[in-house]
Amino acid sequence: MSSAARAKRAHDGPALTHWIRAPGPVNDGLRIGLLGGSFDPAHEGHLYISEVARRTLKLDQVWWLVSPGNPLKREPDPFEMRLARARLVAHPPFIHVTGIERQLGTRYTVDTVRALKARFPQVQFIWLMGSDNLVQFARWRRWQQIAASVPIAVVRRPGSVLAQLSAPLARRIGVARRLGSAPSLVVLDGRRNEQSSTLLRSQALGAAAEAVLNLAP
Repeated sequence: MSSAARAKRAHDGPALTHWIRAPGPVNDGLRIGLLGGSFDPAHEGHLYISEVARRTLKLDQVWWLVSPGNPLKREPDPFEMRLARARLVAHPPFIHVTGIERQLGTRYTVDTVRALKARFPQVQFIWLMGSDNLVQFARWRRWQQIAASVPIAVVRRPGSVLAQLSAPLARRIGVARRLGSAPSLVVLDGRRNEQSSTLLRSQALGAAAEAVLNLAP
């Protein structure tokens, strides 16, 4: 490969390959939520986000995108271990755990979203995240491009219920009452009982680790 070709590929992102298979059905018109992270480890907070988003947004599936690696996190557990543990946690049948980013060769969310939309154009993807990651979102690589390419749904976590008010993403595109086509941002509420709040607070360190996955170097 010539130096010019390598430079073009680095700029355009990894080449897509037709053989990459979806982790679940990809029929026309399906609504699929994307929840990314290192999942080191997967925990009940991921289930909470997935369940609230599925119920509120009437999603057909949620894909957990287990990242192959995180350059900003020292010595994460091996990819295969994190993938296997996530599959043990993701017991609801609508959740599909996948390492598709490794197959796509993508490192950042902006590239993953672009690749998935190109590979599965018949699907309506929605990016999911907890409100504890919303404030960090403006530090992700090319975050404006992410917001322009995929609708975003944020699930409020106890302890960060006001995060959306100060987040640059919310100031840029506003918080909608109903999710529309990109750019669109909604904030969802889930169960607020003491049991779930205590459980999610106990997983705060795990959620914070996910937040650094897409921080631009």
